[in-house]
Amino acid sequence: MIKLGILEGSLRKASLSRAVARAAATLAPEGFSCVALPSTGTLPLYNQDTFDEGLPDSASAMLAAVADIDALLIVTPEYNWSMPGSLKNAIDWISRDTSNPLAGKPVTIWSVSPGLLGGARVHEGLRHVLHSLDMQIMAKPEVQVAGAKGKVDVEAGTITNPDTEAFLRGHLSGFHTFCTKWGAGNA
Repeated sequence: MIKLGILEGSLRKASLSRAVARAAATLAPEGFSCVALPSTGTLPLYNQDTFDEGLPDSASAMLAAVADIDALLIVTPEYNWSMPGSLKNAIDWISRDTSNPLAGKPVTIWSVSPGLLGGARVHEGLRHVLHSLDMQIMAKPEVQVAGAKGKVDVEAGTITNPDTEAFLRGHLSGFHTFCTKWGAGNA
């Protein structure tokens, strides 16, 4: 069994990407055990002085949760052609741990947007950051849920478009194969 951590890039309660992240666990194939990681909004802004004084409880909780997963799914909106600041902040906190709990872990990215590009521009910058942490990135096929307002029920946290649901299920199935290739879940 591969323990898949789902990290939400948005803080907004009525976020399309948060709804898709919540739906991901119901779309995952057999062989995945899904867990929602702590909200990125619980973390203070990364500051080396704060880190040196002792980890805040929220950072300790995030590190423990990430250390306990085998693979990572990041579901995020795109802000100004890049990743949300809270997502980058969470990655900065996680990466400062000397054990680097992200190293070697398989990761994939889903971007979600009401726009026509589906958050496509967030992928490149986020992949650069994840690559620097020695993660095993499943870069293709890219997942960009464009026009998400017509494909997602935010309140229910479900995918309402059958084609989108089928694509996401298929992507998670491919990601399971990718994770197996990298030995995830064999510890």
